[in-house]
Amino acid sequence: MEESVDFLKYFKDTFNIEQKKPGSYSPLALAYIGDAIFDLMIRSMVVSKSNKQVEKYHKKVTSIVSAGAQAKMMKGIRDSLTEEEHAIYKRGRNANFNSKAKNATRSEYRNATAFEAVLGYLYLKEDYKRLVDVVQMGLEVLEKK
Repeated sequence: MEESVDFLKYFKDTFNIEQKKPGSYSPLALAYIGDAIFDLMIRSMVVSKSNKQVEKYHKKVTSIVSAGAQAKMMKGIRDSLTEEEHAIYKRGRNANFNSKAKNATRSEYRNATAFEAVLGYLYLKEDYKRLVDVVQMGLEVLEKK
């Protein structure tokens, strides 16, 4: 039987990914990586629950990773953020955007970007426990509404 591998460590070692200070990234760079991490987390959760057609997975996942849903999550968990996370939230919310969300208001888009920036920050900081906890709090907000 093969030995279990720490995926993230192996990935970073294999591709020589250097750890930089997460605070040194722009808020949009943090949101970019946060968006990908959040999407992967939600896809993993949805796929693990049942074997369905891809279109059904896609519909469920997009309902959670949409800007509107992320904005609701961010508003619901904002008071639970640490000082450090709140500073990242503000940077993400106030970032200068060159694009516009297709199916979200400007306010929703800003709050969704702030949510993604916080997730990206926690991922790059390698604070995976807090990353999972923040996502869980956000999902609990969605379940209540």
